[in-house]
Amino acid sequence: MKCLMKYQWVKLPRNHLPEGKGVMGAWAKLASRAAFRKGQASYCGHINAVRPGMWSGGVVGLKSILGLRSRAQSLETLNKLSELGFVSYKLDSKTKKLNYEIKDWVINCSGAECMDGTVYATEGYGFLCLPRGITDRLVQQNYVFEEADAWLDLWCHTVSEDENNAFSFLAPTIQFGRYGAVMTLETLGRRWNWEKTKVWRFFKKYGDAFVLHRLPGSYGCLIFNMLYPTDTEVSLPESEKIERIIAEIRILGKKTQKVGSDSEHIGRLIALYSYQLVTECVFEPEETVSQNRVALFDVYKLRAYFSHSNCKNCIYDCRSNYIYPPVVDDTSKIRGPCAPVDITQIAKEMFTYEPETGRKFAV
Repeated sequence: MKCLMKYQWVKLPRNHLPEGKGVMGAWAKLASRAAFRKGQASYCGHINAVRPGMWSGGVVGLKSILGLRSRAQSLETLNKLSELGFVSYKLDSKTKKLNYEIKDWVINCSGAECMDGTVYATEGYGFLCLPRGITDRLVQQNYVFEEADAWLDLWCHTVSEDENNAFSFLAPTIQFGRYGAVMTLETLGRRWNWEKTKVWRFFKKYGDAFVLHRLPGSYGCLIFNMLYPTDTEVSLPESEKIERIIAEIRILGKKTQKVGSDSEHIGRLIALYSYQLVTECVFEPEETVSQNRVALFDVYKLRAYFSHSNCKNCIYDCRSNYIYPPVVDDTSKIRGPCAPVDITQIAKEMFTYEPETGRKFAV
């Protein structure tokens, strides 16, 4: 599943809902049990009409969905989600009938309207569609995140095979905004209102889902989502491959003015030069490989024939780009194996000539 940054939604499998405490964990549970299409829902012998993103039943059913023991806790959680603008609900004090509706429901993924069959998804089956920026609402309100909130925040900002992030071709990668491919624990701490040590403990606890890869120097780290659904099996990228991509991006952006910290600068370079790196080395048609003079490397290889100290004007021979040597005005000053050669003299030495027949023979 190619879920790029341009898409406004992301898929969350129902068997991988966020764990731990937090309003976003409760929101995910409510959204995963809401109706995914229009129809008639049956609850305790009562038939209720529902539409996509809606659930209808009673407080006992709400307790079961949230996994809480008391009605008071369930209604308190529902109230908090309503205050934050995630859900709306209505409770009939006489019949005890409860309806809630997910405000951020993604209609394009909810399926066609149908009056036959079940309207509620099977628990733990399929996926839930959620907007990428749903957790940004907590950041804007300076909300103190809990574990489930942080977990879903990372998931919502996961990208896969995004042309503006070369690392997302190795494995699904966390990216906050256009220039946010590289993060630091301090940056995440400010976003979640946590201390740095708490952020570190979070990644140690949920290392099966989110894996940190520290970059050299003070650049920060990359975060890979190992549970993100893709077309192929996800494996942790090798350190050597990541370092080669970083080296290549630094080469491409060597003349780019530095803005902000080292982490912000490398994040900016990744966004600016990943497309060039990916299109040159990943999307090259296989039938054109044999036509190029220089062998094409994959996305992890460094630029062919690159030597910064000896050749500053070399151009990578990819997609009909050729290596042009710099113009030399005075060739008399060249010494050694690169000195100019008399082509006429070489031709005389390579061939012999018979005046009688007028034929030339190679020596």
